[in-house]
Amino acid sequence: MELKTVKFSVSSTQFYFGASMSHLKKIARPASSVIITDEHLFDAHPDKFRGYNTIVLKPGEEHKVQDTVSEIIEQLVEMQADRQTTLVGVGGGVVTDITGYTASVYMRGLKFGFVPTSILGLVDASIGGKNGVDLGDYKNMVGTIRQPSFILHDYSLLASLPDHEWVNGFAEVIKHACITDAAMFRELEKHTVADYRRDKKLVSALIRRNTLIKTKVVQGDEFEKGDRRLLNFGHTLGHAVETQYELSHGEAISIGMTAACQLSEQLTGFKHTAKVTALLGQYGLPTYAAFDRDRVTEVMTMDKKRDRKEMNYVLLSRIGKGVVKAIPLKQLGRMIRQLD
Repeated sequence: MELKTVKFSVSSTQFYFGASMSHLKKIARPASSVIITDEHLFDAHPDKFRGYNTIVLKPGEEHKVQDTVSEIIEQLVEMQADRQTTLVGVGGGVVTDITGYTASVYMRGLKFGFVPTSILGLVDASIGGKNGVDLGDYKNMVGTIRQPSFILHDYSLLASLPDHEWVNGFAEVIKHACITDAAMFRELEKHTVADYRRDKKLVSALIRRNTLIKTKVVQGDEFEKGDRRLLNFGHTLGHAVETQYELSHGEAISIGMTAACQLSEQLTGFKHTAKVTALLGQYGLPTYAAFDRDRVTEVMTMDKKRDRKEMNYVLLSRIGKGVVKAIPLKQLGRMIRQLD
């Protein structure tokens, strides 16, 4: 196990790489902690939760809403959770988002930490302090930025992860490569999802690398005033598509990255859309897709990255170099409608 402490503006997060969930008892004592997880994880690993008060949620993005948070808070009150209680989110991005948000608002703030159990959770969702819930068609419209005290990586939990969730998570890995790490992009071109599933050393190194990429970006811009916006590559259009169709987060973001590459061709002179879409396809992700351009554009106008009549849109100047460009909403709408 490797312990690495990452400092942010007013707090720090301890990362436990290559740990076991059994180590959790040393970080968050069962007597003063509550675990939040979902039915899939609880049923797959019942022994992992023994000794803890555990709140078990229904799985799925459709439950990442304020009503779920209210239900959790009612259970915390019944458990007599107080300001000395630590909340621990064990699960994928939905669970960690809900846990961090609940911990931020219950009794005006509890200590919390995560045990991410999906590729998406390990490389993206658990990192950086963004916690929130969805509001109708609008992803993560309500939330906070507050850093977890710890993130524990137990790679054995990936054993129960279904195939489609591995694919889902690699969209965020490819995103990181596109915006800041051309060398990792080239490494990904040499492998497949099957390679990473088979080789624990290979996948643990990849997860650690992505964790440090995101933490470095967040350290430099914790509250998303500048470079942290780069992490939204593919997300502006991707989130809008995700709310309208039955797609996983990774699938929607992959479609969003494809569109962002096409926009980059026009706005930055980017020349490698084919390389990006080939890599996405290599990892089982969709690229070009038919969708309701008008409705998706309408949803995009309420995106958090909007600044009055402009959208801060993440583009690529080259592979490994993301840039943020303010695009007038009317121009962006026209460009989206003209996409292939």
